[in-house]
Amino acid sequence: MDRIKKEKSILGAINDLSHRLVLMLVFPIVISLLLMLFYAWKYHSAIKRMGEITELKNVVSEEIPEKAWNIVSGKDSFPGSDIYVVIHEVEEKIEEVTSRTGEENRLSLIVAGRTMETLENYVDQIRDNVVAKVPVVENEAVLAEVRNVSALVDSMLNEYIALEITSTAEMSKTLRLIIIITAVLEILTIILAIWIRNYSMKNTATMVRKPIEKLEEVTAAIADGTLDARITNTDVTELRNLTMQVNNMADRLENMMQKSEKDAKRLRKAELRTLQAQINPHFLYNTLDAIVWKAEGGEMEEVIGLTSSLSDFFRISLSSGADWIPVSQERKHIEGYLKIQQTRYRDIMKYEIDIPEEIGNYYILKLLLQPLVENALYHGIKIKRGGGTIKVSAKEENGYLVFSVKDTGCGMSPEQIEELYERMRKEQPKVSEGGGGFGLVNVNMRIRLYYNEPEGLRITSGSDGTEVSFRVPCKTKEEIFEDESISG
Repeated sequence: MDRIKKEKSILGAINDLSHRLVLMLVFPIVISLLLMLFYAWKYHSAIKRMGEITELKNVVSEEIPEKAWNIVSGKDSFPGSDIYVVIHEVEEKIEEVTSRTGEENRLSLIVAGRTMETLENYVDQIRDNVVAKVPVVENEAVLAEVRNVSALVDSMLNEYIALEITSTAEMSKTLRLIIIITAVLEILTIILAIWIRNYSMKNTATMVRKPIEKLEEVTAAIADGTLDARITNTDVTELRNLTMQVNNMADRLENMMQKSEKDAKRLRKAELRTLQAQINPHFLYNTLDAIVWKAEGGEMEEVIGLTSSLSDFFRISLSSGADWIPVSQERKHIEGYLKIQQTRYRDIMKYEIDIPEEIGNYYILKLLLQPLVENALYHGIKIKRGGGTIKVSAKEENGYLVFSVKDTGCGMSPEQIEELYERMRKEQPKVSEGGGGFGLVNVNMRIRLYYNEPEGLRITSGSDGTEVSFRVPCKTKEEIFEDESISG
């Protein structure tokens, strides 16, 4: 099953292209922007954590040991020193920063938090010693442990800061790598977008140009007279209506021209029928005179023969208005005409008819042979000293009927033949001067008109006489057009 072609739109193609280009250009930018924001946030968080831990370092390394010394030395009372508050704030801050630190760096903070508990225990010993009024020397030993533990916590905090600095440096490298990769990807994306844009624009231009070129080609062909030219259906939305309108216009023009041609053919056929209906009065008068002479001479058989031939001649000539008759009737028509003429020109005219019976059932346009025979008699045999012979022949050849009328008259000069051909090319029908009814030009025109043949009569002539021939397609009764009348 054929797939239905998807309709295309010029605007849709442009929109699709713009959407693809926007997505191509924006997507890597958005991804890189998100990555940079993510790493910038991590970088900022690390800096913030390091800042917070840095603030604790001074408290752990100096403030807590100093408060402990003030208590031991008696400068400050234990309740008024708020050393526990400071220790608890440090522990809470370490715990908070630990919760915001990655697994790879939090170990130092965890150890520092536990060491702060040890520091708090030493402070508890100092408190207990102060309450028990233990000698200062013993408290100084505990104070030394406090300072050692504070230094240990400070070193752990330094270790944490060092780890964070290392991680931050790695993040900086990663961020720099992301920026480089993003820049490269953006350049590649721009190059790809330019290629896709050019390729898509080329395809879109081709999609639009081909139907437009076809429109120009078909409209030019219609303008030149090729009215059967049509534009194939286009799948471009914007051009579909224009294509349909041009095809509809061509259909109407073709129908109008066909109607005009049919009307012209009908008119020309009517003109030719009118010419056919013009019975040469001289032929009728001469034949009737011959019948009277034969009757007065008592030649009754001749009278009967002439009367019968004249009856056949006019009956077939009229044929109840029919245009097509069987070949057998055309043969009978020619035979009647020649019998009548032989009565008048017995001494100078002989004739032969060679039309096989097997082609007698084919139909031909009537009165094609009689004007040729008449032309042969009046312009060939009659004006030649000693007369001559007229031979009418026919045969079937490759689906065509080939007819020939040959005389042994005086012949025609090349100039006369060329003049006759020129008249036939111009299709100038007129009544022939020799009394033959409508002449060779009329027969040539009727053959081309009724049979749609490019060529009508063929004429060859020389000192030994003239031959006029033509070929027409074999037609049975069923093959005659419905609008043409036929004779039974």
